[in-house]
Amino acid sequence: MDLNKVMFIGNITSEPETKATPSGVNFTKFSIATNRRWKDQQTGEMKEDAQFHNIVAWRGLSDVISKYAHKGKKVYIEGRLTHRSYDGQDGQKKYWTEVVAENVILLGAPGENNSNPSSNNNSQENTSTGTGAQSNTTPPPANEEVNIPAAEEIPTIDVDADTEEIKVEDIPF
Repeated sequence: MDLNKVMFIGNITSEPETKATPSGVNFTKFSIATNRRWKDQQTGEMKEDAQFHNIVAWRGLSDVISKYAHKGKKVYIEGRLTHRSYDGQDGQKKYWTEVVAENVILLGAPGENNSNPSSNNNSQENTSTGTGAQSNTTPPPANEEVNIPAAEEIPTIDVDADTEEIKVEDIPF
């Protein structure tokens, strides 16, 4: 058995861009940033690193993202990695890695941007799929009001900053 699965929680870095293939299939492209913080063992100072990930969503999931996701919004992305190559205008081979989204959950309160670090992230918005099998559903028409139930709070693990070690008893599942 093979497995190609990635999961991210990060912030959308630019407005999602929706297009259609020549055959009329919608897709939405966007990128997210994930941050990592750690304590430097030599200096004792906190350091931070940001990674950027290209995401593409297809069909019904594309429609939902184009309607509800915006720059700065915190999202949970679940999908698979794909790699492509093409010949650039300069004749050199170019490589592109992206995540094909199979499940997207918008985190935070409905309408909340999440770009403000002091914002309250206690509630979440699950606008799309829940599972990959539901990802191709069509969102409700624009003239109907959407009632999005709040999901349960995601459990957190407190990591001791001095040892940066996760204890088994801290794992909530």
